[in-house]
Amino acid sequence: MSVEVDLLLQEAKESIEAAQNYRSELQQRLHGLNQARKQVRGSSGQAREVLQRHFTELQAAATRLLTERLSALLAEVDTIEADSVKPLDDCQSLIEHGVGQADDLLREGEAALRCGLGEKEDKLGSFTKKAMHIQLDSLPEVPALVDVPSVSAQLDDSLLGLLRDRVSRHGSVSSHPPVQIEELQERPGSILVDEDFAAADYRLQYRRSGSGGSQYEDAYIGRDSEFLVLHLDPHTDYLFRVCARGEGRTEWSPWSIPQTGYTTLAPHEWCPGTEGYILSSRRNIAMRNDSSQSRCPVLYSKAPTYFCGQTLTFKYDEETLTDKSCEHLQQMDRRDSLGVCVDSQKGAESLQRDQAVCISTNGAVFVNGKEMTNQLPAITVGSAVTFDMEVVNLFPISNNNLSEGGNFKLRVTIGSGNREVVFDWLVDQAVDCLYFGCSFVHSGWKVLVF
Repeated sequence: MSVEVDLLLQEAKESIEAAQNYRSELQQRLHGLNQARKQVRGSSGQAREVLQRHFTELQAAATRLLTERLSALLAEVDTIEADSVKPLDDCQSLIEHGVGQADDLLREGEAALRCGLGEKEDKLGSFTKKAMHIQLDSLPEVPALVDVPSVSAQLDDSLLGLLRDRVSRHGSVSSHPPVQIEELQERPGSILVDEDFAAADYRLQYRRSGSGGSQYEDAYIGRDSEFLVLHLDPHTDYLFRVCARGEGRTEWSPWSIPQTGYTTLAPHEWCPGTEGYILSSRRNIAMRNDSSQSRCPVLYSKAPTYFCGQTLTFKYDEETLTDKSCEHLQQMDRRDSLGVCVDSQKGAESLQRDQAVCISTNGAVFVNGKEMTNQLPAITVGSAVTFDMEVVNLFPISNNNLSEGGNFKLRVTIGSGNREVVFDWLVDQAVDCLYFGCSFVHSGWKVLVF
């Protein structure tokens, strides 16, 4: 063979060997690719199975928990309903039994009235004994709607949001599980449902009853469990409702059952037209102005609207006072006073007179014009003064009683700040309603009465 043929033969053998090696390498790569595909598909299948099994178990557990919770809540409703309805059913049975007895008694009474003279005495006697036995003046008490349960369900809408957020971050899928497992940090989470919370704030609302689509108005939000709603029209029904929230919570509880309230008493009003005083639109706030510095006229109530057994409150309004008014409030005069009196005596320059009890701005208490030894705190901006009175005794009119100052005794309690004084007030006539009044020398004093 020639040299050229030998070279070609050698190159062919090398090419064949290279092709064999190339094919072997490709086949190995195909095997590796198949292994990779199997790993992807196999692991994906396993991940699907794990996810499906896990979320199926979660769904079953969540359904079980929700079902159990629902059953528990429904059982509570059933228990409340059964416990609440039973006394109502018993009361109904008692009433129906009474109705039946009354029907029988009516029939027997009518029969006794229609019977002949020979039987009338016996039948009427029997009827009378039976009527006494039934006790026709005894009626069972039917509970008011506010005293019986009104079952409601309180559901926190935030649960779904929390669940959605938690589920959206629950579990993970990674192409590199070991690394992802190392980086996966599951944070603990919790939901606190506290139905038996201590009220931290109350919210009171009201509106006129029967006013159609009128909305409730906020009257008070705070920690106090009592609040006086002012500016209500007498002989008008109002609806009131209240809710509460616990410490650290933002959501309010369900509203209470609305209750209807009204007042038959006319509002306390200052008398308009008195020189030296400006009144608010509702005439329950009076302010001493600058028009009459030489005199100290007494401003009386429009009518004797204070009755014994009530609490009369004077409050010095600090929210709407001007800086100038605040300066004047530092100026006190011994004639400054406020209180109650038997009549609206014209021309008086102070309540420190006969047939009146009052407290001066320096805290001195006057009874029928005489200063008591007991002293209350001085009146300042924001102070509140209360008057409470009750009838103690009636004395027969006599010269001795008149010399003592009266024949009608009232026990008076005046409160200011955290102190109070109690004394008996003798007036020379029986009274069931009194005037109230105030007198100030300097301008700027602003008094709310209620």
